[in-house]
Amino acid sequence: MNDPKPSSPKPGDQPDELARRYAEALERLSAGSSRAWQGWLERQTRGDFFTLPDPAVAAKALTSLGQQFLLHPQRALEVQQQLWQGYTTLWQNTARRLSGEAPSPAVAPDPRDRRFKGKGWEENLFFDALRQAYQLTAEQWLKGVHEVTEELDHDERVKVEFYARQLMDALAPSNFATSNPEVIEATVHTGGANLLQGLANLMEDLARGEGLLRIKQSDSAGLELGKNIAVTPGKVVYQNELMQLIQYAPATEAVDRRPLLIVPPWINKFYILDLTPQRSFIRWAVEQGMTVFVISWVNPDERYAEVAFDDYLTEGTLKAMDVVTEITGEASINTIGYCIGGTLLACTLAHQAARGDERVRSATFFTTLLDFSDVGPLEVFIDEEQIRYMEQHMEQRGYLEGTHLANAFNLLQSADLIWSFVINNYLLGRDPKAFDLLYWNSDSTRMPKRMQSFYLRNMYLENRLTEPGGISLAGEAIDLGKVRTPAFFVATEKDHIAPWESSFRGAHLLGSRPRFLLGGSGHIAGVINPADSLKYGYWSYGRLPRDPERWLASATHHPGSWWPEWRDWLKRHGGGRVAAREPGGERFPPIEDAPGSYVQVRVDATARTGT
Repeated sequence: MNDPKPSSPKPGDQPDELARRYAEALERLSAGSSRAWQGWLERQTRGDFFTLPDPAVAAKALTSLGQQFLLHPQRALEVQQQLWQGYTTLWQNTARRLSGEAPSPAVAPDPRDRRFKGKGWEENLFFDALRQAYQLTAEQWLKGVHEVTEELDHDERVKVEFYARQLMDALAPSNFATSNPEVIEATVHTGGANLLQGLANLMEDLARGEGLLRIKQSDSAGLELGKNIAVTPGKVVYQNELMQLIQYAPATEAVDRRPLLIVPPWINKFYILDLTPQRSFIRWAVEQGMTVFVISWVNPDERYAEVAFDDYLTEGTLKAMDVVTEITGEASINTIGYCIGGTLLACTLAHQAARGDERVRSATFFTTLLDFSDVGPLEVFIDEEQIRYMEQHMEQRGYLEGTHLANAFNLLQSADLIWSFVINNYLLGRDPKAFDLLYWNSDSTRMPKRMQSFYLRNMYLENRLTEPGGISLAGEAIDLGKVRTPAFFVATEKDHIAPWESSFRGAHLLGSRPRFLLGGSGHIAGVINPADSLKYGYWSYGRLPRDPERWLASATHHPGSWWPEWRDWLKRHGGGRVAAREPGGERFPPIEDAPGSYVQVRVDATARTGT
């Protein structure tokens, strides 16, 4: 779709240009609305009213908030008085600016808040005052919510504050066409074509979600798996019903003796570690002289309803280790686990420890939770009521759709992952740019019913991994304290999925003395921080005290990426150097080129590949 602003049209050409834009938008609007309506009807027919998070939980939380304000009128009045004081200062500053002065704003713009970065929010007196009024209101609203909910139990308070914040984010003036200066300017320039194109974008997103909104975050036409994303050369050397195993072609004449097996999460797909070549961790690892294998998990459907967490261990990590050692002829390997892949890797190591299997020489954990006592913002979605709500839905479908999980994760950063796209896609009428990370973020995967229920209950709800023998997998009681494998933990400072303090506490559960490193940024960007990048930086400290804050106070900050420091650590476990290995072998001839066919299966029915 073209940008709604004509590129310097001649005055005589403007009516034709506008007519073309209107015709194009109307055609897309008609087709999109028809498909959205059809998708909604199909949902109604099969009785599929499930959404995540549960709207009933949000309504209950906001109702509870209203009750708390009524129960604490004095606190509500104090907050209101502080708000009016802020409004008075804002009005006085606005009047002074109107008379030609330049007073300091009542509320300075937050440089991290991209909603108000347009020049119109600062240069135009009305919109500058509107921005400040909103930020004053939001600040006092959230302060008031926090104060009146002090007597609620922790779980209820978390929900109330979360949904109160969602409500305030939704009411930002940047989200409305008549109160966003950038949208008003675009509307004038395009004769309103931007709004019509935005409506067409909205209908297409509703069609993609079968009547539920599924926001397009990246231009998928600009990226394609195997062509300009996930393009590190390699071969699929093994596959079963649960995974494909990829071995990458060497880029050096000599490689580490011990191969490296990567266990990625099966919430989303493995190519987060193999984005565009400049940001590919896998490509970099190959170029560093490692024989790299990675698991590519299947995107399950209803046939996988009874697949258990145990199956991911036996048919996933353990089977992959069998194949890696047979292909390379090595008795020991190095490993990486990312997010839930790291949780599975730790369980695998405990299972091996129980059976005397010492194949794994080292284990690296990226943003991994082993101690689920504090899961950060995700706790708003985790309780008995909401898990039962998910289980009832999964009982009907056999799986939990990845789009529902993606919606929940997006809410944790709604200003960036929801409302910024509402403004860009629907109000400005633009297509999102092609961005490899957001392309991956939109490529969601399903979760098998039995596995997902086990994971949510035993890890998140009951935190049973912290108990020796708290869970059993594939016939063995899992005791992380028996894992003596040298370990390296990488957490990230602003992780909203796996808080770094929780990852730090989890490192203490292993029987070894792990190395711990804290990267800048969040769950994804803090990990995918290329070796030549000068962004974010990281903290390191050799000792591992019990208190994470004490560790951070003693840690040293380093500029740039942590990748080279991890590589130096891994060299000590590399086992020396041998001649480079080509993918596959006599027993495991290559099946197909990387990234393989499993990763191509998409949830989006309108995608170019897969189902």
